[in-house]
Amino acid sequence: MTVKVKADPESRLSGSETLIHALKQEKVDVVFGYPGGAVLPIYDALYQNPIKHVLARHEQGAIHAAEGYARVSGKPGVVIATSGPGATNLITGITDAMMDSLPLVIFTGQVASGVIGTDAFQEADVIGITMPITKHNYQVRKLQDLPRIVKEAFHIATTGRPGPVLVDIPKDVAASIAQVNFNDSIHLPGFQPTTNPNVLQIKKLNEAIESAKKPVILAGAGVLHAKASEQLLAVAVKKKIPVVHTLLGLGGFPADHPLFLGMGGMHGCYAANMSLYECDLLINVGARFDDRLTGNLSTFAPHAKVAHIDIDPAEIGKNVKTHIPIVGDANEALNKLLQEKGSSSMCEEWLDHIQQYKQKYPYWHNEVKEVISPQGLMEMIHTMTEGDSIITTDVGQHQMWAAQYYTFKEPHKWVTSGGLGTMGFGFPASIGAQLARPDKRVISLVGDGGFQMTSQELILLKELNLPIKVVIVNNGSLGMVRQWQETFYEKRYSQSILSVQPDFVKLAESYGIRGYKVSTSEEARTVLSDVLQDDEPALIDCRVSPTENVYPMVAPGTGLHEMIGVKP
Repeated sequence: MTVKVKADPESRLSGSETLIHALKQEKVDVVFGYPGGAVLPIYDALYQNPIKHVLARHEQGAIHAAEGYARVSGKPGVVIATSGPGATNLITGITDAMMDSLPLVIFTGQVASGVIGTDAFQEADVIGITMPITKHNYQVRKLQDLPRIVKEAFHIATTGRPGPVLVDIPKDVAASIAQVNFNDSIHLPGFQPTTNPNVLQIKKLNEAIESAKKPVILAGAGVLHAKASEQLLAVAVKKKIPVVHTLLGLGGFPADHPLFLGMGGMHGCYAANMSLYECDLLINVGARFDDRLTGNLSTFAPHAKVAHIDIDPAEIGKNVKTHIPIVGDANEALNKLLQEKGSSSMCEEWLDHIQQYKQKYPYWHNEVKEVISPQGLMEMIHTMTEGDSIITTDVGQHQMWAAQYYTFKEPHKWVTSGGLGTMGFGFPASIGAQLARPDKRVISLVGDGGFQMTSQELILLKELNLPIKVVIVNNGSLGMVRQWQETFYEKRYSQSILSVQPDFVKLAESYGIRGYKVSTSEEARTVLSDVLQDDEPALIDCRVSPTENVYPMVAPGTGLHEMIGVKP
């Protein structure tokens, strides 16, 4: 007999039924997970009161899929895993979400309350393990607390700076039955993020803009989280300020706009990096001044007054001295800045100067007919899709080439691992992205190294009939590791050459998915034009130049103005 969770506010329910009802109250439409002993009561409740569940083939695949879902939808990704190894297999994804400010709510099973702390079978101290890598975590000790905890978890994950929240549920709590009260109120006096920025600080910023001769906006993922892309564009146009994006901020400002300079940082473009070095006013909107962006801090924006708009006060002044701190939501702050009276910055000469950089020093690469140029592959995919696909990547050279050559006009179409740099992220993230936007084409650009870390999730493309196109940028190596060994370790390629690889075409076919191997640009163009026309999954193994490097590059310990690999 099918048991339905009662919708009335006070019911006698099991812990697992309570959880399912609480998820439905939060309008959760999909969960990613993997069952096991400690979560059997929860999975039994899911069986009787279904919410769409995606059975990943590894917990790391589940949580990366949830990250892709969260990145594209803006809604929290929800994950369920069992105790012990199930929970510890989530650690990489939790850390990744924490670093990149992605809203996740993770439910882990735990051994029964009476044996916690006894090294029981499949016990792990998940609360202790995840405390440094979550916004908050809970262990449920009383069933009556579960509705409140779930509501708080979703609120914390999605409010202020987004991030992961974990709820650990002992098996006996999940199985017990009690009268449960579902209360809509939330009382968290210790968690009150500042969203409304100080008006006086906004006025200071406006005055600084009016007096600046070389202003630049640095826009990060905070713009996307705050849904502030339109406001950013309006401010840039009204004030005539050029815009540089961080890796995770791409798509927050249209790449084809004349004021867009490109991506800054270690593999950013010359115009973007030189604008950050030469500016006299740097306006950071929703970025955290990480080391891959700034290079050597002693030479970062050395002539600039720095303004920093961020929802997280801990980020302001953490790495770069800030003269105009503005704590608040980026949408609210930019709207208030738009309301300020005053002329635009006096920077026509500055704009001309930066545009000359942009025209004189674009990204460049060599075209070799015998093999596929990885940069040319990215340009080809961009042209064929008219820049309108959702792109997910793994980490490494292909990630940087995608960021450089697949330019984005709209937000929420770029899904990558930034802060943690997680290999194995890109492919499962594409699954979550496709589930979030079934109406959009999703292309997963992955390296031959990272793809092998989570390739088991190929079965989901067949099982769920997801039309994802997996493009393996195959250079027979751990490309970025090889590049660093070439540049900084006298070409000692220690364990970075993948001399033995699987047959990726046969691997795809074993999962019931079409597979192709291409070795020339013409072959790649023919196959891509074919598979991009249909709604079936496909894998394309693209054999690219094995010695190509990512340029420009800011070497460790150097400043943004000291890029190597720049050509006019």
